[in-house]
Amino acid sequence: MLTCKKASELIDLKLVRKLTVKEKVMLRMHTSACDGCNAYLKQSKILDDLLLKQTYITNETKVPQITNDELKKQIISKL
Repeated sequence: MLTCKKASELIDLKLVRKLTVKEKVMLRMHTSACDGCNAYLKQSKILDDLLLKQTYITNETKVPQITNDELKKQIISKL
């Protein structure tokens, strides 16, 4: 059984890449028994979707591009 720490790492990783079959099974088993991690999974998905809608568009090559001009200025000023 996964710890909550490892489950949260897999939840975050799931938003970046596909999980392996073993990781999927382990995460599903953990979230079915852990209300906290299940809530974290749902919240992470919602936040990720909202952030993508607010800051990025995907072009034909599926490369994210920042469309928010104010955000672009802030990022460039920090470089």
